Amino acid sequence: MNQIQRTWVFDNQPVITSSAAVGGPFEAKGNLAEDFDILHDDLWLGEDSYEKAHKILLEESIYKSLEKASLTKDDIQFLLAGDLINQITPSSFAARTLGIPYFGLFGACSTSMEGLALGAFIVNHGGAEHVVTAASSHNSAVEKQFRYPTEYGGQKPPTAQWTVTGSGACVVSKTGKGPRVTSATIGRVMDLGLKDPFNMGGAMAPAAVDTIEAHFKDRGIDPSYYDLVVTGDLGKIGRKVALDLLTEKDVTLSPEQFKDCGLLIYKDDQPVMAGASGPGCSATVLYGHLLNKMRKGELKKILVVATGALLSPLSFQQKETIPCIAHAVSIEYGGDA
Repeated sequence: MNQIQRTWVFDNQPVITSSAAVGGPFEAKGNLAEDFDILHDDLWLGEDSYEKAHKILLEESIYKSLEKASLTKDDIQFLLAGDLINQITPSSFAARTLGIPYFGLFGACSTSMEGLALGAFIVNHGGAEHVVTAASSHNSAVEKQFRYPTEYGGQKPPTAQWTVTGSGACVVSKTGKGPRVTSATIGRVMDLGLKDPFNMGGAMAPAAVDTIEAHFKDRGIDPSYYDLVVTGDLGKIGRKVALDLLTEKDVTLSPEQFKDCGLLIYKDDQPVMAGASGPGCSATVLYGHLLNKMRKGELKKILVVATGALLSPLSFQQKETIPCIAHAVSIEYGGDA
């Protein structure tokens, strides 16, 4: 493996041998419903709390990814997973169910690519034959923790974003057929002084741009190398800010080449304000929709840049600004790997 500043280039190119996406009732009405493996018609998932339902989403995505890879949990050396709830309890409780050696991760909405980057690193260096990485969120559980319970019916400004109810997981293996993880650029914490928890996209955009710029500089490649550069959940506002900042830095990405998972997952007539968010946003879009397009030959090279706002209810109450981060992972598939 070559390391260039902030970027790992994986010489052995670990393989994403399978992936799975699980969603809720709102996602079932969305733009990418056909790319989900499991869709639920009830936010409770038969449980007596949203947090327990959140755990089920994660477990289902992991079990489905194992099933699609013809593996069992005993074949997996490590599980890397995270979410937004206090002390990532849904992920830790799912790990209790699964019994797989576990790395609990918190990168807020960047967790999906944090997990994929670390999982690929472990496999690339011979630390495992197979790992599973996953990220999840649940709209009602997250709203209850970070804002207000949905039962309150509180109004939100147009800059706010809708937390995805969903989980995405994948199996990363040393050998096999499928899209290959070729590199990962690790983000650094950026904070430009924004305090508004209802404008996550605007807060995260500088971190996304910083990581994208570092990726192209480290690898010495032109943005045209990729068919698609997709951010995690900048939404309408953050995506526009990011495009402006990239132009200032002479990084040329056309609007058609530069997409956002938070703008792909739902339909235009769904009331999601500025777009979608949550760790489950980039996880479900990548491990469902985007990898399906790669397997069909519609995309060959993509760069996924998951963004995360590293605030908490405590930091907001103490009137802190919002530190943000973005991790980027490049995935390539020629169809004959």
